[in-house]
Order: sequence, then C-alpha cells, then structure tokens
Amino acid sequence: MISFRYHLVSIAAVLLSLAAGVALGAGPLDDATAGLAGDAAASEASPDPAVALFESGYAARTSGALLKDALKDQSVVVITLPGARSEEMKDIRVELDKAGASVTGEVQLTAKLVDPANRQFAEGVAQQSASDVEGVTKAGDSYGRIGTALGRSVLGGGGEKLDTTATTISSAFDEGRLVAYAAKPTEFADLAVVLSGPGRAEDAGSVSAQLSKAIDAAGGGAVLAGPSTSSQDGGAVAALRDSDAATQVSSVDVTDTAAGRVVVALALAREAEGQSGAWGTSRSADGAVPR
Repeated sequence: MISFRYHLVSIAAVLLSLAAGVALGAGPLDDATAGLAGDAAASEASPDPAVALFESGYAARTSGALLKDALKDQSVVVITLPGARSEEMKDIRVELDKAGASVTGEVQLTAKLVDPANRQFAEGVAQQSASDVEGVTKAGDSYGRIGTALGRSVLGGGGEKLDTTATTISSAFDEGRLVAYAAKPTEFADLAVVLSGPGRAEDAGSVSAQLSKAIDAAGGGAVLAGPSTSSQDGGAVAALRDSDAATQVSSVDVTDTAAGRVVVALALAREAEGQSGAWGTSRSADGAVPR
C-alpha cells in the first residue's frame, strides 16, 4: 500500500520542481533562445511572488508530517560559508527542529579561511592546534587537513561535551579569524549542514568541496546546501558535484525555496542512514527529493 508519507514526498517533489523553475527563471531551455527573446523574456522569467508565497505556505503546512522523527535523536551543527544567507540558515534550522534534531551551534567560515591565498596560514593553524588528530597529519591535501581539524572541533559523539582537543582547535581558528561563531557549540554533533551562498565561488568553490569532504568524514555525514545558482558553473555545490567527493557528501541546490529547505533536512536524514545523494534542481543526479 502506498503510504501517506510517500504521497507527501511525491507532492513535495512536484512543488520543488515548480519552485525551482520559478527560482531558476531562464534555465537551460531558455539559453538557446535568450538572444532572440531579449528583455521581454527576462521579464516573463522573473519569479512570481504569488507562486513563491503559495509554495512557502504549502511547505509550511506539510513539512511537519513529512519530517516527523526523520532526525530523531540526531544532533546537527550548521556551518556557513561566506555569502550564505542568514534567512535561509534560520529556515533550515526550523526544518531541522521539525525533524527532531537538536542543533548544537552555528560556525561561520570566514572569507580568510576559504581564500586559497591564505592556505598555508590556515593549514599551519590546523596542524598546530590539532597535532594529535590523525587525519590532520595524514590527510592528502591542505584543505583536507584544515577540514579534518574543523570537523574534529564540532563533530564526534553526538551530545557529548566538547573535549580539550576540540576547544583548542576552535580557539585557534577563532583567534586566527578563520571562523566566527553565531552560536558556539558546547557539545559534539553527529551531522553537519554546510550552507553556501548564491555567488560564484570560483577557486573558493573547490576549497568548499574539499572542506565539506573532510567535515563529512569527521562525523556521521554532511550535506552541502545552497540556492539554485550554487550548482551553476562557479558555484560551491557545482564544485562539489564535479569533485571526487560527489558520492560521499550529499548536496542540495534549492535552499532559496521553502520546499528546498525541507529537502535539506531529508538529505541529512539520508546521511544519518549512511546514504549520500544530490537533490534539488534538474542539475541534481538523484532528483528533486530523497525518497
């Protein structure tokens, strides 16, 4: 028998497809005719506030049943990349709460950290503050070491108090202005959400992918999430999906829609089960919504 939850997921997929179409505006199909359509097509492709309001309202009414107990007994740390939108982060936290997760804190990675020009400095901070962490000494690349140290500072036995190693690492990264804390964790989390912004990440996109891979390995799993533009060329999600971490770290590219923020929580639930995937727009290999 087809369950009520299945119906909700199916409807969510339809809504997400609609919302993604509105958010993307001129997508791949439009590219071929963009030169002919001109400003008129751009105007027609502008997001319709009425549709966005409908999608937001429907997602709010249905997400509770869809997410119920999906992350029960799981703890999550939210990590934001430079440019991440605070309103999207807040809404994701609401959905995590609906799913039964506890959020341990919010760590903000600074532009200084993801700028390749500061790689040696950041790697030095990681090696000095986490010299007894195996992954930091054996990771194959600089940002693998940096991400491993970051992961060790916030991920571990969910619900357990941070130990001396974790607090030493977080203090060193804070003093080096590599991170900031909107809500500093005091306990380890099981899982992580890494939230990117809408801008072109360029070289920082590859950095974000490497950091996400290492953070994922430090705990029970991670999801790199961002708005629809994050999976276009130059975006952080695109960089992850083009990297060797694509099958290890889950990704969602629709955080600029209400339904998409629900998908982030569902993707995290899949990570907790040991399964990764890419969900969101038509550029996502596994479809709109985890099933």
